[in-house]
Amino acid sequence: MNTELTNVKMPSVEEIKKSVINKLRYSLCLEVESAKNIDIFNALALTLRDYQLDGFFNTRKSQKKAKSKRLYYLSMEFLIGQSLRNNLMNVGLLQQAKQAVSELGFDFEHITAEEPDAALGNGGLGRLAACFIDSMATLDIAASGHGIKYEYGLFKQAIQHNKQVEQPDDWHSTHSPWLIEHHSQLMLIPIGGHIEESEDIEGNYNPMWMDWKVIVGIPHDYLVTGYGGKTVNTLRLYSAGASDSFDVHIFNRGDYLRAVSQKIASENISKILYPADEIQSGKELRLTQEYFLVACTLRDIFHDYAQLSSDITALPDFVAIQLNDTHPALAIVEMMRILVDEHRLDWHRAWEITQKTCSFTNHTLMPEALETWPVSLFEKLLPRHLQIILEINHRFLAEVAEKWPDKPHLLASLSLFEEGWEKKIRMANLAIVGSHKVNGVAKLHSELITQTLVPDFYFITPEKFTNQTNGVTPRRWIQQANPGLATFLNRQLGNGWVTDLDKLQQLRKLATDSGAVEEIQAIKLKNKQALCRQIAFHQGAQLDPTAMFDCQVKRIHEYKRQLLNILHVIHLYLEITESGRTLTPKVHLFAGKAAPGYAMAKLIVQLINEVAKTVNSDPRTKGQLSVLFLEDYKVSLAEHIIPATDLSEQISTAGTEASGTSNMKFAMNGALTIGTLDGANIEIRDAVGAENFYLFGANADEIDRHRRAGSHNRVYQNNDPAITAAVEALISGRFNTDTSVFWPIYQMLTEYDHYCHLLDFDSYRIAQSQAQADFAQQLQWHQRALLNIANMGSFSSDRTIKGYATEIWGIGS
Repeated sequence: MNTELTNVKMPSVEEIKKSVINKLRYSLCLEVESAKNIDIFNALALTLRDYQLDGFFNTRKSQKKAKSKRLYYLSMEFLIGQSLRNNLMNVGLLQQAKQAVSELGFDFEHITAEEPDAALGNGGLGRLAACFIDSMATLDIAASGHGIKYEYGLFKQAIQHNKQVEQPDDWHSTHSPWLIEHHSQLMLIPIGGHIEESEDIEGNYNPMWMDWKVIVGIPHDYLVTGYGGKTVNTLRLYSAGASDSFDVHIFNRGDYLRAVSQKIASENISKILYPADEIQSGKELRLTQEYFLVACTLRDIFHDYAQLSSDITALPDFVAIQLNDTHPALAIVEMMRILVDEHRLDWHRAWEITQKTCSFTNHTLMPEALETWPVSLFEKLLPRHLQIILEINHRFLAEVAEKWPDKPHLLASLSLFEEGWEKKIRMANLAIVGSHKVNGVAKLHSELITQTLVPDFYFITPEKFTNQTNGVTPRRWIQQANPGLATFLNRQLGNGWVTDLDKLQQLRKLATDSGAVEEIQAIKLKNKQALCRQIAFHQGAQLDPTAMFDCQVKRIHEYKRQLLNILHVIHLYLEITESGRTLTPKVHLFAGKAAPGYAMAKLIVQLINEVAKTVNSDPRTKGQLSVLFLEDYKVSLAEHIIPATDLSEQISTAGTEASGTSNMKFAMNGALTIGTLDGANIEIRDAVGAENFYLFGANADEIDRHRRAGSHNRVYQNNDPAITAAVEALISGRFNTDTSVFWPIYQMLTEYDHYCHLLDFDSYRIAQSQAQADFAQQLQWHQRALLNIANMGSFSSDRTIKGYATEIWGIGS
């Protein structure tokens, strides 16, 4: 760590109070007597930001002096959630701030509740990026995250008449106290136009990109303070604006409104988290956003590098670029354009620099989820980049043909272009070809990438492929989200566990200590009581905190199988109401958002809510079974749900989930997992022990054989009366008097069950029954919960980032 950075002076409680009062007066034009909670939040955030800036300037000075290699992490999403408590905790000022706010006459919890979640992401991809930038700063890595400052992020979810309704989520991006605008550093980004063929003075091909329009990129910095406050990096977010002038040709023709509309269209680029691309306008905006992000970032990279060296060929020695999924894959093409067109490097040298600098993380196993873009759209928006992609493909395939003349089939699978009625560019292929390393995010995921997703790429360049299993930051997901557990860990281990999660292993010896186990049980009950109060306040539901809390919180998708979960709930309901079964108290909690255009996912949300309404209103289930869908799932809600969970649902169809990170968060907070052999579940089960994991379902190979046999595509026939009853209940009118409402789900399950819900149902039911029986033995349950916590040290994002740094980025090796 940089010892030089410890010179930043820690403010006292009195100094914090004085600064808050000054910020109220001189920045917000308010006296403390008239201030509201939101005003105190803003004033305290601005106070903390000043302190972070001192650390930032010291960090940059130290990194510049050391000529540190810098990592640029490009992601279309950064789901950072609320920041005040996290930042105060990382700089070591949480207690002082609480006292200062209290002495000013305000409640700190009410102050933190005023902060909206920064709506810069959509789910696991964005939250992973947020954990990673926290770890980079904590590990003193010279790094910055790069994304888009969406004015409206992922929609706000409301449940009306049991259906999901999307509402705008204005997260106050225009006046967030955390964001520092750098208007003087604005950058001009060309887009559109056409290419004119020409030659330079020496007769070399010199294409001219002509008649492009300009988007203005305005950078905003969000300061990312590592734990201990010693290193302060940045998350740089770009907002889009129009150039200062109208299109003069349009204006002179008297079409003032059209000239204005072009300015508005440019500014819309950063208005909303990248939209659904089912329609042409959505496709165009999404591709424009991806290009806008990489074009702005590459300008920053070359500007930063110019401060270090004038030798452009040494760029990979000082710069690493990580592409978080395929969305920023255009960085490869934009770097080639800059090196070839602006720095006049020959193609071979430019390509060598680009490959050595860029690396790519894949996050999906489903071929249909790999991004492709119509060539026609590139011709319209990015004509020069299309030329470069064509040239990359031509040279690459020529090399493949020369090395493997006996394997002509490779050319079709490896091509950057997908042929068909509409020719498309394969962004995953581009990212693989243009990177020196390609990593998966869990052991199984990485194996399946090489075996089933892109086996031909693995055949020709096996050295490129590696694994970096995901992790999560314990600062956010234990220390902040679960203060009761954090206090327990501090007492047992000292506070070193916060940056060395392997220290959790020392807890194993406490598994036979009844006092320690009872304390873990008490912490869990307190967290469940807190969640019950929040649910009662926001949704009016009264839950029993002594019941088993069985939780599935994640994006709603068929492969994540919320449908399997709710089918089992239907089974339990039928058992209680028709077979007289008695259950020990159990609460099923669901939360997550369905993409607005994803009809099946939205119908599953409706089914969960219809089942919940029926179950909760039936007097026969009282004290036995409750079901609730928690609306508008986000980071701050997850921080309440995860520490309160007893049983964590990680039930995706084997071979579909890349990794998962909620599975890690739940387990390190003392939840036992019910799950399939999918993603990081496998590594979690290995770590915590098979006896502390409720395994069910077919594995990836068995799922593949099942599909190949066409079993998922047969008309539904099953001799298991439990499965039959649950499925038939969907169209019985029991949960909706209109029996046609859930017909699409019924039809999917009985005619084309691609994600194998029914194949795994019986195994899932048995595992659930065992978990419920085990929960009745409370001491043994929480003993196993303690062992889960003790064995989760390797799932820290610090460990993940150390792996990236040494094995991919060449930092710290």
